Amino acid sequence: MNIITEHIIVKEEELNLTNQRAVYYDRLRALILSDVHIGKTAHFRRHGIPVPDHILQKDLERLKFLIEYFKVKTVYVVGDLFHAETNSNMKTFKMWLSQFKDLKMILIKGNHDRQSPHLTENLNIKVEPSLQLGPFNLIHEPVEKPSKLFTVSGHTHPGVIIKGRGKQKLKLPCYQLTSHQLILPAFSLFTGLNTRTMPKDAKCFGFTETSIFKI
Repeated sequence: MNIITEHIIVKEEELNLTNQRAVYYDRLRALILSDVHIGKTAHFRRHGIPVPDHILQKDLERLKFLIEYFKVKTVYVVGDLFHAETNSNMKTFKMWLSQFKDLKMILIKGNHDRQSPHLTENLNIKVEPSLQLGPFNLIHEPVEKPSKLFTVSGHTHPGVIIKGRGKQKLKLPCYQLTSHQLILPAFSLFTGLNTRTMPKDAKCFGFTETSIFKI
């Protein structure tokens, strides 16, 4: 697995955008990501759609790699850590989480995070409606107007279309950066890409398995 980074400076803080759908905040040794959607594969299977469970395993393997690569102390999820009702995927996630003795995980509650507080307490995950982290305000949904703090969010699953020769097109996940906010790509590979919604004057950083680049 390759980890490629793009360093950006926001509010005099250095953030590292990665091609693995997460941001590393070096000063705090923190990882910030969004839209993991744990429970989505089991939810689909429960409703008769044969989705393989290895999709979740791949997401968790990638998250483990990032945690170990950057020696992360805290993981901040800006919404939609979970997807649906409590199901078998939660047991898989609990077993995965148990391998990290000192890791802290904080969830900024998203629109899909409707599980009982008992679940997050059992997983030792702290849940907040929003959270100030240095000069940043961690929230789930992007804002339309600037606020006092620079916001970091997810929710929209941003993507960008790269046009090639003729009718060739390539759709990639991306980060969207404006003067007052950073919108993260969905961490889970089992999500669609929204190429229609983009904040005004946003700079996009698209990425592949081998590169990350400004568009």
